[in-house]
Amino acid sequence: MTAALEISRLQAWYGESHILHDVNLSVNHGEVVTLLGRNGAGRTTTLRAIMGLTGARKGSIRINGQEAVGMATHRVAHLGVGYCPEERGIFASLSTEENLLLPPALKTGPGMSVEEIYEMFPNLKERRSSQGTRLSGGEQQMLAVARILRTGARLLLLDEISEGLAPVIVQGLARMIRTLKAKGYTIVMVEQNFRFAAPLADRFYVMEHGKIVESFASSELDARMPVLTELLGV
Repeated sequence: MTAALEISRLQAWYGESHILHDVNLSVNHGEVVTLLGRNGAGRTTTLRAIMGLTGARKGSIRINGQEAVGMATHRVAHLGVGYCPEERGIFASLSTEENLLLPPALKTGPGMSVEEIYEMFPNLKERRSSQGTRLSGGEQQMLAVARILRTGARLLLLDEISEGLAPVIVQGLARMIRTLKAKGYTIVMVEQNFRFAAPLADRFYVMEHGKIVESFASSELDARMPVLTELLGV
């Protein structure tokens, strides 16, 4: 079966700065894969490079078998990719529901209905008339993910979704990841919160200095902890 995402020898730059150096990774349909690494390792740049949000790119990014390395960002999105950046991008002057309804649906298939999203995120239903500025950090994070789900994207790129949130909200996001996995979504997460990511991922890639330096399955996690402690200080 064709992988949902196949990256081969990917290099990426911001201006003169060469950030990614021959990154190779693959994600199968329905998998949750986590990119681990210290700040500055290249994890967020990898997500941005998939979306075409870096400067120059070289190598190959295949999404459901289709080469995307030369595509504009809007064309990558229409391959069924949803990107949730760390800054969330909630429109402060719009209500929760207006934010939710803002992005157009993709041609790859129907997204979740508003009713399904409110069932998954009851907080958003309660706050559907509230302006973006009035939402808590956790509610903004829920809204950022929910907005992607409504478009019909099936490959989700999630950047530090648990950062700075209260434990009860983080637990809710973990339940969301498990629910989406059960529905067949493919998820690539960048996470600094190892305790959040570890129970959720099927496989892990560890990045350092813009390269993949380790990769392993969740079944190998215990055996790899000494290496992770050295690389990440977990």
